[in-house]
Amino acid sequence: MSWRKCSICKKDIPLGGIYQVCSISSCRKSVFCSVTCWDVHNGVMGHKSAWAEEEVAPTSLDETGGLRRKIIITGDASSRTTAAAKADIPRDILIVVSKLKSYIKARADMNTSGDVAEVLSDIVRTECDKAIEKARSEGRKTVMDRDF
Repeated sequence: MSWRKCSICKKDIPLGGIYQVCSISSCRKSVFCSVTCWDVHNGVMGHKSAWAEEEVAPTSLDETGGLRRKIIITGDASSRTTAAAKADIPRDILIVVSKLKSYIKARADMNTSGDVAEVLSDIVRTECDKAIEKARSEGRKTVMDRDF
């Protein structure tokens, strides 16, 4: 059974199989069956300092085609968190990279590294987590500007 298809050659990547991802954060959604396919991607995209990172595909899928996750509940009911809940949170880039690059270029006539969006997204996640906790402590289910 296959997990996904290679973004270049469309070859199946099997469950538990080894695949490659691009080190550039904006390309992390693409998967490649080999370094050769990643190299084709790199040639098309023209990344200046990128490399292929080896990953292992999940070993099983649930009935809906998603990954199986074991949920472990910890803490009391008011502060209940799960080990899988943090794993389920998307690690997508939260920043509009083109807008960020345009701002930095206009403000300081500087270029922006491809790694900046990932780091900035982590900062945004941390600030959002703080705002969520503040809203929760005030008994609200809506995060507001004053929570930041």
